[in-house]
Amino acid sequence: MDSLERARRVLSIEINELQRLSDRLDKSFLSAVELFKEAIDRKGKIIVLGVGKSGHIGEKIAATLTSTGAPAVVLDSLNALHGDLGVISDGDVILILSYSGETEELLRVLPALARFHVKKVSLTGNPTSTLAKASDVILDVSVTQEACPHNLAPTSSTTVMLALGDALAMVLLEERGFTREDFALYHPAGQLGRTLLLKVRDIMRGGEEAAIVKTSDPVIEVLKTLTAKRSGAALVVNADGQLAGIFTHGDFARRFPSDPQIGTCPVGEVMTPSPITIDADKLAAEVLMVLEQHRIDDLVVTDSHGNPLGVVDSQDLARLKLI
Repeated sequence: MDSLERARRVLSIEINELQRLSDRLDKSFLSAVELFKEAIDRKGKIIVLGVGKSGHIGEKIAATLTSTGAPAVVLDSLNALHGDLGVISDGDVILILSYSGETEELLRVLPALARFHVKKVSLTGNPTSTLAKASDVILDVSVTQEACPHNLAPTSSTTVMLALGDALAMVLLEERGFTREDFALYHPAGQLGRTLLLKVRDIMRGGEEAAIVKTSDPVIEVLKTLTAKRSGAALVVNADGQLAGIFTHGDFARRFPSDPQIGTCPVGEVMTPSPITIDADKLAAEVLMVLEQHRIDDLVVTDSHGNPLGVVDSQDLARLKLI
């Protein structure tokens, strides 16, 4: 058996164990989700407790829960008995991970947990263990074999725990009506946060950055304004300040060969009238769709009354990490 075959064997074993987990899901899973939801609805939290590899999996589950609006805290089993039990409040739910269900460090914490009005959910491979007997809900994460060739290193068992944790978090997410916008609030630095939280007015070139000219301005003066503003497009307004059109460096370059005297023309005669616009209060994500749909590089931004406010330059989108 070569290395690739060994790798495929590992994946095959773990896939089979995940399928077994899926097949045996029952009402206990629903009970666990309900306990979590009730705790979060009353402003409680989920306390995650585990040791060793199970502890590492617990940390990831806690991170996933927290990032999807279900506050979760990891409690160190050793420090728990030396003051960290203070993180627990009545009404919380304790999620305990132990494959054997007999991990000594966890069992020492169980009597202390009995002093609080909390519910306990266990992820264990031994439904008859001491941990299981002390739990309100038992979720069976047993496996027939580890992916380790010696059947020793936690592999299949930790994969099953992790996947079940994801299932708990995702079902809880849907039960609570957690949306993409909610997710973005917890991930403002990520691309999803940027596209869901940023408005068009946040990414446009407006104010002093915008190149705004009058219909009567000669093209040569418009080009000077574009250069000064380092912009590829100028917003053209009429005498009343209303949007009349748009003029870009590309417009000039395309027309100049056939009309060398274009520099002396009023920009109102060579501009593109009735340009594509977008409201400043739209989501920044919509800019991408409009630019692609109309195959343009510059998008005029207006207020709710159609007054010009600025322009979105497609070259800015990469800098803003929107693409």
